[in-house]
Amino acid sequence: MKFLIGFLIDIQFFTAIPIRLELPMDKEHLKKAVQAFPLVGLMQGIIYAAVLYLCLEFTPFSHLAAAFLLWLATILLTGGIHLDGWMDASDAYFSYQDQGKRLDIMKDPRTGAFGVLSILVLLSSRFLFIYESTTNVENLQWIMIAAIPFLSKSVMGVMLLTLKAAKNEGLGSLFQNAANPQSLWPYPIYLVSFLGIVSLLIKEFFIIALLILVATCCLFLFRRKAVKWFGGITGDVLGAAVEGTELLLWMTVWLLHYFVMV
Repeated sequence: MKFLIGFLIDIQFFTAIPIRLELPMDKEHLKKAVQAFPLVGLMQGIIYAAVLYLCLEFTPFSHLAAAFLLWLATILLTGGIHLDGWMDASDAYFSYQDQGKRLDIMKDPRTGAFGVLSILVLLSSRFLFIYESTTNVENLQWIMIAAIPFLSKSVMGVMLLTLKAAKNEGLGSLFQNAANPQSLWPYPIYLVSFLGIVSLLIKEFFIIALLILVATCCLFLFRRKAVKWFGGITGDVLGAAVEGTELLLWMTVWLLHYFVMV
């Protein structure tokens, strides 16, 4: 029951799906919420795949329209919470100030020019990758679409519990104070289970393994940059890491579409 409540907490915080419940926010339930991060990501991925499938199979929409609706779903389903982190972290990074000043910039509710430019680059790149990667969709592509947010939320959870907080306030600190690195023990189980199911569905097992490798590289990259640029993690830094990981995973799918899945 506590795990289910943790899962619902994640839906309330990280998606735009309305959960009209007053959920407990004590440490035990927040720890369960952290443990459920990858499952919420998998749920998002399944919804994205379903949106694309319904558009391609049951509507007269063109491939362009279907790709646009999938792209739109990746924005609307999360309520833009991670995109906000991407913009704030971009504003802070491109200020080229010290760590303390960067943290102050991320707290500023105003969005600067670099935040706007960075979101334009992110969203336009994502649309390109989605559009070109979803031509002639087969079983492998459906699984990759579902895997992308599953892996990005896993990266977020690992970063949350293995890096120090840059400040003791905000959403990131709230979850971090409720758990510890040992709370991540379900993550390998999720990953092995996911790979086991994938191996039963498709033969191209190595491609999904490649996505996991890319996500692992993202984890090490963003861990290092979070400490170097911001002195640790904040909610905005975690949101930026989620968006950055998903962008690189979509880019990987796009490159595989050209050089492998031909």
